[in-house]
Amino acid sequence: MTRIAVRPYSIRQSAMLAQQGLHPVLARVLAARGLVDARELATGLDALIAPKELLQIDAAAEFLADAIEAEQKILIVADYDCDGATACAVAIRGLKSMGAKVDYIVPNRFEYGYGLTPEIVALAAKEKSPDIIITVDNGIASVEGVQAANQLGIEVVITDHHLPGTVLPEAAVIVNPNQPHCTFPSKNLAGVGVMFYVLLALRAELRLRDHFDVSNQPRLDALLDLVALGTVADVVKLDTNNRILVAQGLKRIRSGKAHAGVHALFHIAARDASRASPFDLGFAVGPRLNAAGRLADMSLGIECLLTDDAGRAAEIAEQLDNINRERRSIEADMQDAALLSLDEINPKENATLTIFNPQWHQGVIGIVASRLKEKFYRPTITFAPAGNGIIKGSGRSIAGFHLRDALDLVSKRHPELIDKFGGHAMAAGLSLQESGFDEFCAAFEAVGREWLTAAELEHVLETDGELESQYFSLDFIALMESQIWGQGFAQPLFCNEFKVMNQRLLKERHLKLQLEKDGKKFDAIWFNHADSLPSKIRAAYRLDANEYNGRTAVQIMVEFAEGC
Repeated sequence: MTRIAVRPYSIRQSAMLAQQGLHPVLARVLAARGLVDARELATGLDALIAPKELLQIDAAAEFLADAIEAEQKILIVADYDCDGATACAVAIRGLKSMGAKVDYIVPNRFEYGYGLTPEIVALAAKEKSPDIIITVDNGIASVEGVQAANQLGIEVVITDHHLPGTVLPEAAVIVNPNQPHCTFPSKNLAGVGVMFYVLLALRAELRLRDHFDVSNQPRLDALLDLVALGTVADVVKLDTNNRILVAQGLKRIRSGKAHAGVHALFHIAARDASRASPFDLGFAVGPRLNAAGRLADMSLGIECLLTDDAGRAAEIAEQLDNINRERRSIEADMQDAALLSLDEINPKENATLTIFNPQWHQGVIGIVASRLKEKFYRPTITFAPAGNGIIKGSGRSIAGFHLRDALDLVSKRHPELIDKFGGHAMAAGLSLQESGFDEFCAAFEAVGREWLTAAELEHVLETDGELESQYFSLDFIALMESQIWGQGFAQPLFCNEFKVMNQRLLKERHLKLQLEKDGKKFDAIWFNHADSLPSKIRAAYRLDANEYNGRTAVQIMVEFAEGC
């Protein structure tokens, strides 16, 4: 069940923002998102939080500067998602620009597991013989892997942003805003953001050692398109600091200064790079990189981000697009199978959803869990076989239900049930014996029933209230698009009553509409909704500038509608 609500906001705060020169609707929208001063919208790099505020970052800079001077071999061990791929590319490009001898490895996660496992360390030692391993977007929970590296005489620098376990790895240096005693104000840096900060500190350290000065130092701002892509794709909260990183990256992409791989991915996704938005990064470019890590080898995605050859970038982007098409087909089949399995139960009677299918691909279960969570608004975990009687699950949660903490409680109540688990509030993963699946379902459901009320299981669609007719304009749309919206800083969603003048199905999946408000008619579309609507509706929607046959007009993008 979905209910439309209006975000609360301070009328006083909205008025103060308007007095600072903001458009009255924008002021209202921003006040509802907790903004207290228009200066928080600043996107200049000088407004970034200083690197020195990250715990151990000076030690990391000194350690890596020493390694560069000693010509030691550095190996990047990357994660297999978009954040990990961009973090790896940023590390390689940044370190090489400062004279480092650096290579990377991104093992197949289905064979070697997640993070810096002992198996990955053994593989790295055999194939690359590094002196130093730098983890990007992983490593904070890799206690055994770091121990294995230490035993081989390989020193480890961990750069990560995930939550640590009860014991930290015995690495040479750890840079992670979420590690104990780190007072860095933004806990929301993505893995690529952490690596970018390490490079900033390293460059400053090398300046002190007279490797270069301000006039001839490497231009790290050239990496910001990659930082923006990884930050948005990893769905971290776009707090003030992250919005600066994303805004600066989008500025480079729009001005034609993106790396060849990013440009090629925009092209293959049929997105206009000159009008690049966070939506493009999160829903067009990011998924094509992620698909490689889910179904194939993420090294293909990393190569796309590392090449400066436009032709080679285009070839790889096409391969990634094909992999993504395959991923979507597999995902659609899995989602259909999951929905069929739900015929036997009524999701409304459950506090959680837990589904296993022996035919599923473990690379796509996270996306399927996300889709089912959106459809039924329940904490959802989907499982696929991982071999040797083990099944792996990927979960997505709803507001008010901390998924990792829930798994921790299940593990405490049933100590032998879960082999491994990890994650955070909204997403987590785990593995267990297939024979324990039914026991896990019951244990997870028990936690859900204890923690979630009926009100919390109701999907509340928060909107920014009604939008006056005079703002249904291209100028207003441009104003809204000039801001950086994303996770934790939601794009404006308005709510009004409309008359439905016309409606038809488009491609048998989407509802194409003509809506009327205050005597004016607007084209509208509700994607992935095929049911017809009554003659008068209350709709939650966004406005979009739709280009067709050389003409640009206002289009209403319906998110939800109900009769009124």
